[in-house]
Amino acid sequence: MKYKIPLAIIACAILIGATIFAFNYYSGTTTEDKESEDETLIITGNISSFDDAVNVFGFNLFRQLYDDNDGNIFYSPYSVFVALAMTYEGARGVTAEEMAEILNIEQDNESFHQYMQLLYGFLNQNDEYNISTANALWIKQELELLGEYLNIIQTYYGGEAANVDFNNPQEAADIINEWIENQTNNLIKDLIKPDYINPMTALILTNAIYFKGMWEVQFDPENTTDREFEVSPSQTVDVSTMHLTETEDYFNYTETDELQILELPYTGDDVSMVILLPKDDSDLSEIINTIDNDKLAEWTNSMTQENVDIYLPKFKVETDTYTLNNYLINLGMPAAFSSQANFSGIIDFFDLFISKVVHKAFIEVNEEGTEAAAATAVIMELTAINGGGSSRIVFDADHPFLYLIKHKETGTVLFMGTLSNPE
Repeated sequence: MKYKIPLAIIACAILIGATIFAFNYYSGTTTEDKESEDETLIITGNISSFDDAVNVFGFNLFRQLYDDNDGNIFYSPYSVFVALAMTYEGARGVTAEEMAEILNIEQDNESFHQYMQLLYGFLNQNDEYNISTANALWIKQELELLGEYLNIIQTYYGGEAANVDFNNPQEAADIINEWIENQTNNLIKDLIKPDYINPMTALILTNAIYFKGMWEVQFDPENTTDREFEVSPSQTVDVSTMHLTETEDYFNYTETDELQILELPYTGDDVSMVILLPKDDSDLSEIINTIDNDKLAEWTNSMTQENVDIYLPKFKVETDTYTLNNYLINLGMPAAFSSQANFSGIIDFFDLFISKVVHKAFIEVNEEGTEAAAATAVIMELTAINGGGSSRIVFDADHPFLYLIKHKETGTVLFMGTLSNPE
């Protein structure tokens, strides 16, 4: 599908200046230019853009979360990716090689830096919807990070830097948590527990993202009724379900043998929710185990404007804190969590390793729209040693489904989740 490039995005690109080079991919480069540019942009694996890097990582990590957690899953691939990317900027040796494999980016890649800078600008424009993201470094008192590393984080990630007394864990946790709450409209609380912090804690890297968008076509609250939601073949629950039926509105829609796929745009048309609803004989876990960035792009590109009668449950999900260490180790970056870690690009004289990566997320979907937020922290310690039919389509989300919130201009998946039980 084709989307108009919003004027605000063009203005942002002009203000950022040199970052336009990184985004020629999106703005009409010739085939020859794009082929030569991709050699600069891309990096490791079968990745054709930096947006793909975020999404490929996001689906890989989501599968780990889904396989290991019951109930509703929700997280921000963008948030985790950015927090790890900031950490990766200071990785060296085997540690850097492993992180490169799962993040699909190269270090010292000016095009990637410019991409991050431009995406940061995109996501912090508040026009017809509210979306923002922020990064920060929390540094042990009397510890100095390398100037080159700080410059990269501040220049390309918009990262703030502040010294914190990690010898006082409660005070340090309160300071960082207050920052996270402020960046997420008070939706993400207590991400950092005092017992995450000890005298060996040297650095905590944080990312926060917040989104609030109104549906382009809103649901009428008077049409919301209780309907059955099939949690499993043997269990149903009554849930408050929104209806959008018999309207003149058109929605992007496609389907496969296994799925119905519907896109619901938010006001401004820069961000949308994509819902992937398994058909009766299809299993959500099989879909999740096979979906990847290429399939998402294929389905998105095959969408057509259709009349759709929509039934969608209202829901709110507030996750417990996900500790991501084992998932990231399983994906292929064990060195970063061991005494063999090499983050000498962050600090001289001392050896650092990642002690914990934690993530927390929130989403509420109702008749007006969606509010979502997430935050990620990477805690680092000093080592001890140094379709087109004329008939109406019915999209009845009365059983578990997968959903994504994505930035439409770049295709970046900002949030991802499954709804297994709206209660």
